[in-house]
Amino acid sequence: MLRYGQHQTLQQKLTPQQIQYLKLLQVPVAQLETKLKEELEQNPFLEEGLETSLDETLELELNEEQNLEQAVKKELEEEYEELTEDKLPKPEEEFTLEDFMKNIEDEEYIPKQSYTDDEEEIPWHPPAPEPLQERLLKQLAPMVNEKELRIAEEILGNIDEDGYLTRSVEEIAEDLRLGEKIDVTVEEVEEVLKKVQRLDPPGIGARNLKECLLAQLDVADLPEDRKKLAMKILDESYDDFMKKRYDKLIERYGLSEQRMKEIVQIIQRLNPKPGEGESTFQEYIIPDFIVERVGDELVVTLNEKNVPTIRLNRTYYNLLKRQKNLSPELKEEIKKQFTRAKWFISAIYQRRDTLLRIMRAIVDLQREFFETGENLKPMIYKDVAEKAGVDIPTISRAVNQKYVQTDFGIYKLRDLFSEKINTVDGGEVSSKEVKEKIKEIISSEDPRKPLTDDQIAEILRSQGYNIARRTVAKYRDQLGIPTARLRKRIE
Repeated sequence: MLRYGQHQTLQQKLTPQQIQYLKLLQVPVAQLETKLKEELEQNPFLEEGLETSLDETLELELNEEQNLEQAVKKELEEEYEELTEDKLPKPEEEFTLEDFMKNIEDEEYIPKQSYTDDEEEIPWHPPAPEPLQERLLKQLAPMVNEKELRIAEEILGNIDEDGYLTRSVEEIAEDLRLGEKIDVTVEEVEEVLKKVQRLDPPGIGARNLKECLLAQLDVADLPEDRKKLAMKILDESYDDFMKKRYDKLIERYGLSEQRMKEIVQIIQRLNPKPGEGESTFQEYIIPDFIVERVGDELVVTLNEKNVPTIRLNRTYYNLLKRQKNLSPELKEEIKKQFTRAKWFISAIYQRRDTLLRIMRAIVDLQREFFETGENLKPMIYKDVAEKAGVDIPTISRAVNQKYVQTDFGIYKLRDLFSEKINTVDGGEVSSKEVKEKIKEIISSEDPRKPLTDDQIAEILRSQGYNIARRTVAKYRDQLGIPTARLRKRIE
């Protein structure tokens, strides 16, 4: 039976300002310069120069009710007094509103060659490649709605340099629900993740190698029978395939040796690291933060020395104030551009404030590490979120693809986070310390009789670490170390 009624719900949606701020928060300093230059090209209300203060930015408005004519007249008189006769602009050099409103995106850009035969040709360098995250979002945008695109942004913000997802879909759904009040289910995140994994390059966002390879096969241009067989083998017999038990697979699927060889070659041609070498990551590391010891204090600064400073373009603003009889459509477009310029400057200030608060909180929690380069303590996103006064999703975005320069080297921010492991005497150590111990134990084992996970756990417990066998297995997998059976060598 259908029933009609009214009910009230309380929802919080992201404003355009918040979306712009969140996007800027994720951008590392290596890409920030490109982002700012793009905005400068697209918005005539912005220009390079000494920054407009935040208060001035928020107060400056296009207000048609103000008596602007008198102010403009006074301004023109002052300008005229400053100019000599020969400095006055010639009629053909004057510019109009239309000059500013031209949409250069509608015109093909061709670099001009203004040099003569006697002059050395200045080489033209193509623009930097588009970041992987932006390229993927552009591919996805026509296929999804606004909510799904926001989910995709959260997914792509949690992908490592190899292209793998570093947070579970459950955690991503919870981040969006709690941090941004977006009503999203785990199933919705899963659906968007599947679409992301089938973009170009395919396999991006996979949670493990098996999922990565299956996603690539799903979109591969292969004969349908071979594609289905390769996917079936990986899906049903992944362990046997990875451990090269080809005889077992031939018998199970009734294959000839030749057909098995073809399937092996197909799978071996797939890319196990779809994010490797993409433009999301730079060839060299540019630190986003610098932590220096000054006396007894640790000073945190943002590394923005190569980032252009921007301000509101007052020349253009004053030009617009003099215009009369503008069409309603043009007025609306002007308001949008002006509002976007104010939001962008405000978002830059907010980005700086948030990043510095988060980095200072990390330094406070890991003071010994930043002072000595050793003894990294257990620390999770929640610890930093509580100290910095922000939510957990903000921490996730802020540390994504960012690096900090210290007196002891450059570190990836994500590497400063780790789970805690209890010691026998009631203390706590970082999981990174335990992983190093596991590597040391395995490197010194007898290759003819490699240690099992149970034996490694027992050794660690004897050294004072309270750890279970399944935790050893998890850390060993994360380190990329195979099981004892696969480490065994005959000498």
